[in-house]
Amino acid sequence: MSRYTGPRLKVMRALGCELPGLSRKPLGERNYPPGQHGQRPKRKSEFGSQLIEKQKLRFNYGLGERQIQRLFREAKRDKAPTGEKLLELLERRLDNFVFRAGFAPTAVAARQLVRHKHVLLNGRLVNIPSIRIRPGDRITLTERARKIPVVVEALAEPALSRPEWLAFDEASLSAQVMRTPSADEVPFPVEVQQVVEYYAVRL
Repeated sequence: MSRYTGPRLKVMRALGCELPGLSRKPLGERNYPPGQHGQRPKRKSEFGSQLIEKQKLRFNYGLGERQIQRLFREAKRDKAPTGEKLLELLERRLDNFVFRAGFAPTAVAARQLVRHKHVLLNGRLVNIPSIRIRPGDRITLTERARKIPVVVEALAEPALSRPEWLAFDEASLSAQVMRTPSADEVPFPVEVQQVVEYYAVRL
């Protein structure tokens, strides 16, 4: 399944949750599903609830279905709880780190920065958004990237407060991974056990 490029606010309304990685726009007063029947109360099935939680992860981190399935299989093989490991692997993506460090307004924009070779990982130019960061890694932007209006605006007013697992240096405009992110540091509400149950019967 290809990456989603449609209306982002419409997705957040359908999922009933603000996803900072997808859009900076708040739901506001229209915090109900889109469509002419959106305001009618609906009874959610077990499958529907599980699907919503899975879609939150997919859209916030900008992944295709195959990508998140691959990450789930990897998390399942780990000794740690599957749900917690899955969230950790998602948070450790390079494009997500660029977003969480405040270099981009959304994870979507961060992915584009990486793809267009504006990001340096430990001094080396990279263009793969799915690279997995590790404690000790340092991320900076190229000189050209620091002049991009979207980047300048994001640095002046980050979409989210920077998490404790990264250290940001204002002087050099660089960010360093201090430790592995934990599951409870994901910046939006998600019942990850529902995701585990969703894939448990499908993979």
